[in-house]
Amino acid sequence: MPLAQRDDSQRWTYADYLTWPDEQRWEIIDGVAYAMSPAPTTIHQRIIRKLATRINAHLEGKKCELFWAPFDVRLADSAAVSDNYVETVVQPDIVVICDNNKLDERGCNGAPDLIIEITSPSTGKNDLTVKFELYQRHGVKEYWIVLPAEQTVLVFKLGEDMVYGTPARYAVGHKIAVPLLDDLVVDLADVFAE
Repeated sequence: MPLAQRDDSQRWTYADYLTWPDEQRWEIIDGVAYAMSPAPTTIHQRIIRKLATRINAHLEGKKCELFWAPFDVRLADSAAVSDNYVETVVQPDIVVICDNNKLDERGCNGAPDLIIEITSPSTGKNDLTVKFELYQRHGVKEYWIVLPAEQTVLVFKLGEDMVYGTPARYAVGHKIAVPLLDDLVVDLADVFAE
């Protein structure tokens, strides 16, 4: 099922987004507004909670900070661009930001260091294509795509050429080492346990 869009003949901005009702969740990617899917499933929420709990505990007392949706991440070509010119605001499932200068009262202004998206039938294609290209273009250092039905995680790392290489694929029984966040290790047996 494709994601619902607002009138795609119009370019939307973060300034427009700020006027929309709070009970309607939207993302804007390159000026196109996408409705967020209905409330996440129990499995989706469980995976977010387990990942966020594990990562957040590891980050305690360190410079990086974890946030989870709904949390606005504004991506523009320049951090100083006014709201009328920011054409991308997303709400990833989990983000880790290691540069406090990117945080403000409205969320994150710039690329997080790590983004994790848990796919659903309605968002999977977007996560693998549109968001993949978006996060790569804006320099997100590490992008995880969690596939709950397959109980796998694809980990994309930004290379020196600013391109995501071939993803590392992890499944239940594997542990993901995250050098980006010091000595963090995520055991997928725990993440996917019911």
